[in-house]
Amino acid sequence: MVNGVELFSKEYGYVVLVLVFYCFLNFWMAAQVGKARKKYNVYYPIMYAVEAENKDAKLFNCVQRGHQNSLELMPIFFMLMILGGIRHPLISSSLGVVYSVTRFFYFKDYSTGQSRKRIPNALRGSFCFLW
Repeated sequence: MVNGVELFSKEYGYVVLVLVFYCFLNFWMAAQVGKARKKYNVYYPIMYAVEAENKDAKLFNCVQRGHQNSLELMPIFFMLMILGGIRHPLISSSLGVVYSVTRFFYFKDYSTGQSRKRIPNALRGSFCFLW
């Protein structure tokens, strides 16, 4: 019977570090949404601003959607990292770093209010999933 120590190589720690880094990235994105709520006067429990009620609705919604998109893909990313890292920890962690960096730039570009800017980084990040 295989015990936990034999299942994970010592390089698996890199996979864990990437997952922890992504959690901090997610917390940072959540803080940016909080700042945008104050800046554009969109208060809880409202998820998305309505343009008829708020002239800055599109700007806020782009910040909110950037974070929401990252949350939607997080379970897939985590499972691919956890499972792929068992057999290939260095490849998984390297691709995880690339994916996390592209997620950061995806969020920054989406948050400008010009949602088309997010597409190049979305494609780069998707490449990591396909690999």
